[in-house]
Amino acid sequence: MAGHSQFKNIMHRKGRQDAARSKIFAKLSREITVAAKLGGPDPDSNPRLRLAVQNARAQSMPKDNIQRAINRSQGGDAENYDEIRYEGYGPGGVAVIVEALTDNRNRTAASVRSTFSKFGGNMGETGSVSFMFDRVGEIVYKPEAGDADTVMEAAIEAGADDVISDETGHTIICAFEDIGAVSAALTEALGEAESTKAIWKPQTMTELDEDKASTMLKLISALEDDDDVQNVYSNFEVSDEVLARLTS
Repeated sequence: MAGHSQFKNIMHRKGRQDAARSKIFAKLSREITVAAKLGGPDPDSNPRLRLAVQNARAQSMPKDNIQRAINRSQGGDAENYDEIRYEGYGPGGVAVIVEALTDNRNRTAASVRSTFSKFGGNMGETGSVSFMFDRVGEIVYKPEAGDADTVMEAAIEAGADDVISDETGHTIICAFEDIGAVSAALTEALGEAESTKAIWKPQTMTELDEDKASTMLKLISALEDDDDVQNVYSNFEVSDEVLARLTS
């Protein structure tokens, strides 16, 4: 699991460096608008909106942008977005889950399917790979939140299930239904998290050699570059040596 965690953190940093900030803000704004439209514009009474706003702040999204996204949800001409999950396989039989928010199902499905095919994968039916993942909560803190023992103690007190700490920060895992309670307890103990969200956590990992891993990284990057795609999850890992060569 450590290798996968290292990969995730490296790719997270790389993604933040490479992606245009406007694209990041657009995806955050879309999630805020959808959350506010579904559960109301008040973050205090809308847990999903509260998490969306928290994640937007963690990415330094301006307050005006956040408020505009909330206001947009209440307008009569607000766009309707569908939440869709696509599932499929990448190189080496790696399982992939893609979460999207779209105003055009046909466009997004065609784009995602084409991306899978371009990089040697194939899109399957809903449910074809999700059984290999667990739906859990993930709360991420920067290293400044405290040392590993401090964060571990706070996570145990908050009711979390697992903590992964390394030089890039702390990743806390909890039951999906406990995200709100665990997040609130951790905020009180450690301050505001860098991100708080529901994720698909793989049950087992598939190790790839360098060639397949290189193609897999390109597949993930292309999927994440799609404006309609919000999140991409997979169950692959690579050795530290391969990872160093691929991310150097």
